[in-house]
Amino acid sequence: MLQFINDLEPHVVGIHATGEVTKQDVETVLMPRIDELVARQGEINYLLVLETDVQNWTAGAWWDDIKMGLKNFTKWNKIAVVSNQKGVQWFTDAFRFFVPGKSKGFALSELSEAVEWVTAKENETIEQSK
Repeated sequence: MLQFINDLEPHVVGIHATGEVTKQDVETVLMPRIDELVARQGEINYLLVLETDVQNWTAGAWWDDIKMGLKNFTKWNKIAVVSNQKGVQWFTDAFRFFVPGKSKGFALSELSEAVEWVTAKENETIEQSK
């Protein structure tokens, strides 16, 4: 199941995944939020809190997720994926080589750091790193 995370800055879409994730979840929860964000600001800052095994995503959910990613390929700004699955964290870190934006994997215990990272705008990121 996908649920929208409501307490994030308006320039970030946050999704919490638990249990089985279906094509309908992607179509009714994720895609409308991503489409609205792109229409409003032209780029995507995305937080995915993954508290389910990636094997719990149905084939239809994966296919729609891939189609959405390709449709918005040049719009990805920041992608933060929070999961205790080491393979997911590694893949997210490696994903930065395949999309124009930045991506970073975090452990569930690092959720607050993930929110801070995906929420920070570039000028804030530069200031914080000084």
